[in-house]
Amino acid sequence: MKEEKVILVNERDEPIGLMPKMEAHEKALLHRAFSVFVFNQQGELMLQQRALHKYHSPGLWTNTCCSHQRDGESNLAAGARRLQEEMGFVIPLEELFSFIYKAPFDNGLTEHELDHVMVGYSEEEPKINPEEVAAWKWMGMKEIAADMQQHPKHYTAWFKIIFDRVHTHLNNSHEKSKS
Repeated sequence: MKEEKVILVNERDEPIGLMPKMEAHEKALLHRAFSVFVFNQQGELMLQQRALHKYHSPGLWTNTCCSHQRDGESNLAAGARRLQEEMGFVIPLEELFSFIYKAPFDNGLTEHELDHVMVGYSEEEPKINPEEVAAWKWMGMKEIAADMQQHPKHYTAWFKIIFDRVHTHLNNSHEKSKS
């Protein structure tokens, strides 16, 4: 199987080349990525537990899905593709914001990503891909925040970074829609 390539970018999200995914993570080079957050009508977030054989962060809880865009693929198309591949369903997604983060791992790899954060809404029960996902569950945002404080080692590095930003963004959007 041919290794996927990531899109290397500068801080303005302008593509500057392609590189095999593992090499980009070994060299800690900035590349484009995305994170999908799926909520239900109760405002609960669909979390996934990463498969136990993943090369980094195995068995940790994280947002609904995340990955890397392919060359020529839009952010929303990439999010829809990966949601289907990991969780077995497709829903309309909306891009909320993007930001840059860097998270080194114990195995020598580093996530250095310009992450496009997307949100969607569904009541669907996923049909998880066991190659990617060990388990899933719905959790309220306050419940997640409390659990992350008590058990930070149960969650992926990027989810801990993104969570507050998504929570703040959604709260601000909710407040604006009420006025």
